[in-house]
Amino acid sequence: MKLEDKQTAVEWLFRALWDTPKDKLTWWAIFDQAMAIEKQQIIDAHESSYIEMNLAFRAGERAEQYYDDNYAN
Repeated sequence: MKLEDKQTAVEWLFRALWDTPKDKLTWWAIFDQAMAIEKQQIIDAHESSYIEMNLAFRAGERAEQYYDDNYAN
């Protein structure tokens, strides 16, 4: 299943689960994909905030660190 433009990880997750046969292994695989989408969305949002504030220097590294500090298990 492909992530559509302007679609959140939660929206993607709901549609993927709705359209998929309901077995636990498949649901876990879909959940893992949704978590990866959410991580990328958080990193992208954090990175764009640095760019907008003209702090683009190492924005990508900072965004990854922000995700790891706040959301990684």
